[in-house]
Amino acid sequence: MDSLIRQHYLSDPSALHAEFDSATPFRHLVMDDFFTVDFADELLHAFPPFDHQKAMNEDGKVGAKCVHEQLGELGEPYQRLDRAIQTREFLNWLGRLTGIEDLRYDPHYFGGGTHENCHGQDLDPHVDFNKHPKTGLHRRLNLIVYLNQEWSSDWGGAIEFHEDPRRPPEQNAITTVTPAFNRAVLFETTHWSWHGFERIDLPGGDDDPRSRKSVALYFYSESRPKEEQTKPHSTIYVERPLPAHIRPGAPLAEQDYQRIQGLLSRRDQHLQRLYRNISDLSANVEDLIEQRDRAMAMVKERDAELQVVHGELQTSLPHRARRWLRRKLSR
Repeated sequence: MDSLIRQHYLSDPSALHAEFDSATPFRHLVMDDFFTVDFADELLHAFPPFDHQKAMNEDGKVGAKCVHEQLGELGEPYQRLDRAIQTREFLNWLGRLTGIEDLRYDPHYFGGGTHENCHGQDLDPHVDFNKHPKTGLHRRLNLIVYLNQEWSSDWGGAIEFHEDPRRPPEQNAITTVTPAFNRAVLFETTHWSWHGFERIDLPGGDDDPRSRKSVALYFYSESRPKEEQTKPHSTIYVERPLPAHIRPGAPLAEQDYQRIQGLLSRRDQHLQRLYRNISDLSANVEDLIEQRDRAMAMVKERDAELQVVHGELQTSLPHRARRWLRRKLSR
């Protein structure tokens, strides 16, 4: 692990805990120059190419975000990273820094891995799913390391930490962090850790070869504090509000119209996905009801058969045997 992460962060993780614990609007920590210089360069050079087959969004459409989930299947630098983050040494270091005990590595990299976002992509404020769909473990931490050697704050793409995106914009405090090269952002995942990122607006538009690159690592635990527990849920999104300059009486430019159309389209997509989920859940409930009814019918049929057998035995067995049989059946 010493050859991957700068010794500055490894030497005394408990000293970073106060900064992590006091950050607003929720617990997080920004660490510049996180990896050693050589290792950060290796990760960038081995970063996988954009794959349209891995760019499907939650609505089943090809988008401008590509995710390679399995680090162990990428180049040698990513295999080294995969081996390092599952060691007890690394997990204990992360635990001391955050105060979260018994952290677990996710061998499935569900939703994690390398993320590449192109021009026009953004991410609505959201809270992450709170339980792993395969292991059932509680999701506790996100560790994201950016690999963008050339990035201007004017290009968007900054990660945003929201106090509460459901509030009016003027009441929603937001902390932003530019995705600079080898900058790591570590933050808790709870039902109040709202985060997203601004729309990416590269100078060359769709023809610009640059993109927002990062490595996303998620960590879990067997349990979590009672105040953090909620019902199991998937990722919960809140669509962005209208820009402040779009208001009654103001001229509506073509760009504004397209922005409104985009917001409406995204909201419709989220609603369609939720309705599909509701439909699937309703079908599952119906199937469970049918299984229950079949099971109850089988039980009734078995009870009827037992009554017949019991009646036949009552008439054919001697008195002492019938008494013994009643005792057995009553247990």
